[in-house]
Amino acid sequence: MPPSRRATRADKQTDSAPSSVRSRTSASKRASAKAAEELAAGAGAGEEPPKSPKQKRQTKPRERKVPVKQDEEEEVKEEEEESDDVDKMPRQMGTVVPPKGPTRPKLPVWAQFPLLATLSFSMASMGYSLLGAVTKGELAAVSRSQDTWGEVAILAGWRLIELALAWFGGLDSLDAATLDLLSHGPSLYLLSAFYGLSPFTARASFIIETLSAAVPFYLLRPLSAVHNPNAKVYNRELASWGMQLYTGALSTGIYSVTIVLSLRYILPRVMVVYFAGIPSLEAAYGASYAALLPVTLQFGAAASNLIYAPFATTPKVEQDDKIGQFDPAAATLGETVAWNVLGYTAKTKVIVRRTALAVLVTAVNTYLALMMTIYGIEPTGAAAYAGVWAAATLLSGLGLAFVGGN
Repeated sequence: MPPSRRATRADKQTDSAPSSVRSRTSASKRASAKAAEELAAGAGAGEEPPKSPKQKRQTKPRERKVPVKQDEEEEVKEEEEESDDVDKMPRQMGTVVPPKGPTRPKLPVWAQFPLLATLSFSMASMGYSLLGAVTKGELAAVSRSQDTWGEVAILAGWRLIELALAWFGGLDSLDAATLDLLSHGPSLYLLSAFYGLSPFTARASFIIETLSAAVPFYLLRPLSAVHNPNAKVYNRELASWGMQLYTGALSTGIYSVTIVLSLRYILPRVMVVYFAGIPSLEAAYGASYAALLPVTLQFGAAASNLIYAPFATTPKVEQDDKIGQFDPAAATLGETVAWNVLGYTAKTKVIVRRTALAVLVTAVNTYLALMMTIYGIEPTGAAAYAGVWAAATLLSGLGLAFVGGN
């Protein structure tokens, strides 16, 4: 090939090489410019610029940790809120929140009263057995045992009725103790004042009778709201200690006047005729308010606790307004009779029920105790003596009704 032609080809190759380099350089510049424009456009739109693979590897773990920590905190917060809602739910719904820790199992309703009666009879039997051993049969010497099974059944049956009236009447342990004092106190006073029973034996017998009634109630039924100082009760100030002292003094005065006047003017004649074998009537003729004050104080306090406190703290109910709106002119004969028999307010019903209960158990228990546990007392004499104490209880209830009603 001629030299001139080879030179021309070499020149063409040298000229073409720079042009290809220049084309690649210009292409890379155009790509860089395009990337810069995209970056500028992304920054203007609020987007983050793309990062290099190395930067992505470095920042990726940090991006994972932050959301995980936030998610855990949110989950813990949600669980706490759910637990708070669960704790608050019973209070918002008005239900009782069970206390923490072990609770005493509740007996079935049908088993409560039989257990109460069993406990009461067992405690009384053990108490009197122990008292007989300590006093060497002093109580048995001034009282008589039951001759027939019929007498035993009558006394045991009445004791069951007495416990049933207190249990199904809604009484608590304090009410049961005071009711037992009112019902068993008169016969024990008679034995102590007229038949020579020592004060120690009389007090011990009284304690046995009271505890045998109060302890089973305490074990099976909580105190009522009236006797619970932490419970909210309507007119709580009317059942304060000051008012209890005032009403107790009133009941004590009523008992003192009734019993002293009866011992002086009524019971001596009754005892002479119907109490055969009574050792002496000196306690009747020499009765005084000071001598009987230790006895009547107990009866007055018991009557105030049993009758006044529940009566004074009974709130007004809707039925009371209907009773006040009764129109005898527009009512039928049946409605008028029903209103006269049952048309009492809630407070009046409470004091009527409690006073009637106290009078009933005082009269019946005193009568049975005199007839079946003391020698030589005839039915008329037992009824007269029981009637005096029942009258004192009734008058105390009327006096407490007057005070509580005002």
